[in-house]
Amino acid sequence: MTPKFLDIFSKRPEKIIKEQLKIIADYREKNSLVISELISLGIDVEVKELKVADYIVNNVAIERKTVSDFISSMINKRLLKQLEELGQYPNRLLIIEGMDEKELYNDDAEGINGNAIRGFLLSIVLKHKVPIIFSKNSEDTAKFIFLLAKKKESEMSLNVKKKSLNKKEQMQFILEGFPGIGPKTAKKLLEKYKTLHEIFNSPLEELQEIIGKKAEIFRIINDNY
Repeated sequence: MTPKFLDIFSKRPEKIIKEQLKIIADYREKNSLVISELISLGIDVEVKELKVADYIVNNVAIERKTVSDFISSMINKRLLKQLEELGQYPNRLLIIEGMDEKELYNDDAEGINGNAIRGFLLSIVLKHKVPIIFSKNSEDTAKFIFLLAKKKESEMSLNVKKKSLNKKEQMQFILEGFPGIGPKTAKKLLEKYKTLHEIFNSPLEELQEIIGKKAEIFRIINDNY
């Protein structure tokens, strides 16, 4: 009989191997509190030189700006160049950090009007197509990045399928392919003739009585290529 004190070695607990979440951070971020927060959340942070962006997370390029840095880089136009460079990535994001620590729209405090800042924010979203996230502080920024790192690529897949059309929708779709034939006209013809065959084989004069001059387009059915 095996002594009880040896039983603890007879069965080894199964190891649960869990892949550690990993992100890439630019070396200029190495002293930021964001990286220390990410490490405390269990993220493997690889620090290296990034030509563009401050963080690369799940193929998303992230530019991080504190409120002060955002305003100063807006004034000296450095941010415009960074936004253009960020545009090389299909997925990009701008995080403006420190909303709990500094007023973003403090008129003229930084030598710039609040509405000028608002206009620039609109330009970032509409012209440069870069989404903006406002974070409270470095801890909040790290939490956003952490959640982004947890997202699997399959959750953001663009491989979607168009909705399948039923038989009536297919018939209407075919008719709407003729110039000048919209949904209302297509439905009107289908409700009258029931089939595409009947529509295409009806006398032009008869079709004109129903939909007017629009019927002229159906002449093309009998034309040679």
